[in-house]
Amino acid sequence: MSRLTRFLVGLLWGAPFAMAAAGFPEPSELPVQTALPDPLQFFSGAPVRTVGEWERRRRPELKALFQHYMYGPLPVKPARVVFKTVSEHADFLDGAGTLRIVRVECGAPDSVIDLMVVTPNGVEGKVPVFLAMNFCGNHAVHADPRIPLTRGWLYNSCAGCRENHATEAARGGQAVDWPIREILSRGYAFATFCSTDIDSDRADVSDGVRGSEAILRGEIPQGADRGTIAAWAWGFHRCVDYLVTDRRIDGRRIAAVGHSRNGKTALLAGAMDERIALVIPHQAGCGGTAPSRGTVGESVERINRAFPHWFGGRFKSFSREPSRLPFDQHSLVALMAPRPVLLSNAMEDQWANPAGQFEALKAAEPVYRLMNAGTVGSETVPVLGMLLKGRLGYYIRPGKHSMTASDWRVFMEYADAHLRR
Repeated sequence: MSRLTRFLVGLLWGAPFAMAAAGFPEPSELPVQTALPDPLQFFSGAPVRTVGEWERRRRPELKALFQHYMYGPLPVKPARVVFKTVSEHADFLDGAGTLRIVRVECGAPDSVIDLMVVTPNGVEGKVPVFLAMNFCGNHAVHADPRIPLTRGWLYNSCAGCRENHATEAARGGQAVDWPIREILSRGYAFATFCSTDIDSDRADVSDGVRGSEAILRGEIPQGADRGTIAAWAWGFHRCVDYLVTDRRIDGRRIAAVGHSRNGKTALLAGAMDERIALVIPHQAGCGGTAPSRGTVGESVERINRAFPHWFGGRFKSFSREPSRLPFDQHSLVALMAPRPVLLSNAMEDQWANPAGQFEALKAAEPVYRLMNAGTVGSETVPVLGMLLKGRLGYYIRPGKHSMTASDWRVFMEYADAHLRR
């Protein structure tokens, strides 16, 4: 690729990031740091002393570091994003809510996100909203036949899926885990989109919006180092573009929620976009909320081998030496400051390293203190079922790796503490 071509690609995929990252050394040249790196220390080693230095210099630096060494660059916002309401139904859930299907057109041909938005009826004023990415399709979240079947590739494990594509039998296949009626009754709106609209979760094939963008750049739309989590986070941002325009939704009170890989995505989306007011990465584990330097559960080497497409190519260089990373996941949490973030876990899900996540939360405290945003409020992991409701929130329950309706009740309790006027 010529220098001119690299420059033009940089304009499309994030010129500010490209310029900021230009001076970073190769992974093998980075020093070993066995302890979690200080988030209030510049890459140069100088300390961050003021909120102004954090906001103007360290925050952009951390964003660039995460993209350069771990996730790969997030695409920039397209020059033109168009929203089209495909359908609207005020009788959803027996009249409890209004269902809208919104087509988010992201510029390139076939670069489309189908966003499902449900707002509560009978509620005065604008309401806060939970925005979540799903991986079995909007139609699996609720059985209403007016919700279009997702077009893209899906997991065979998705209920009703045949040959990796949705069928009518798939409707409502995951509805029990998405308590939309209860969310509406608590005065929240709910919005969701399918990950496959952005990029299907396959190591060898990139499609959806991500694939369309690759074609525009003259590339083959596939590759194991393509940074799918970053692309999914970009999908969150494009949905936020719409939500801040919806007259029924308060664009200042958007909560991003995700489970497992979707939790990794939700946290990255919130860290990179301050329009997201609150983030709940549920059981996000390695590559999300657990330290890369952790010794419990999934390792950097294991996640890079199993899901090579999730991260950028340079992250593979840290598979056996994560201690060379110039950051760790506590710094991604710190990028949320002073906004609230809840790390939610299950006791039997040790693969996600719940104790390590608490360690990461504590390690983000210096940034929250700098911004007078409080602390975790505990020196130890809380007892099972106890919710720490501070801006650095934590929760752990009995059970395994899953997201259930009972988890959503905790999510809403946490959001009540921070998003209610």
